[in-house]
Amino acid sequence: MKLKKLMYVSMFATIMGVLGMVPPILLGISPVPITLQSLGVMLSGSILGARFGPKYAALSQLLFLSLVMTGLPLLSGGRGGIGVFFSPSGGYLIGYVAGAYVIGYLFYRMKEGSFFKTILVNIVGGIFVVYLCGIPIQALMMNISISEAIILSLVYLPGDFMKVAIASLLAIKLQNAVPFRKEVKA
Repeated sequence: MKLKKLMYVSMFATIMGVLGMVPPILLGISPVPITLQSLGVMLSGSILGARFGPKYAALSQLLFLSLVMTGLPLLSGGRGGIGVFFSPSGGYLIGYVAGAYVIGYLFYRMKEGSFFKTILVNIVGGIFVVYLCGIPIQALMMNISISEAIILSLVYLPGDFMKVAIASLLAIKLQNAVPFRKEVKA
């Protein structure tokens, strides 16, 4: 991996840590908090994945989660350590990697990104894929059915759609300011 790509991967892992400094919103109905870190997943996929490819978007999330696993309190609310992966939030954390990869893959394959396409890609990777990983683990850890976990997760959708809009606006603005040319393999 070239130094430039390594720096970008590290930068997006840092962005995830910075977004973790914003306190979580805890709900009485679910132990999974509302955080801004899913915004970082969408940004890494739509910016890093669009430029270098999906594996670099996923690597930024893997780096971030590796730091969390070592005990650094980088998750919202100052959480960290291997135990967070065995909590109701654990599947969503794993979904960060898959979501960033899917967003990055779709952006990397896209010829031109309109605002509508950008929103759709962020919904698919940033909401659908993350929920696909998170809901089954949440159900398992809370000892509830998948359908109950799906119903519980509906409360997160308004905030996630706001994060999709923010990530999409930022991606479009950056595309206009700095052309998102794909890196040519040397």
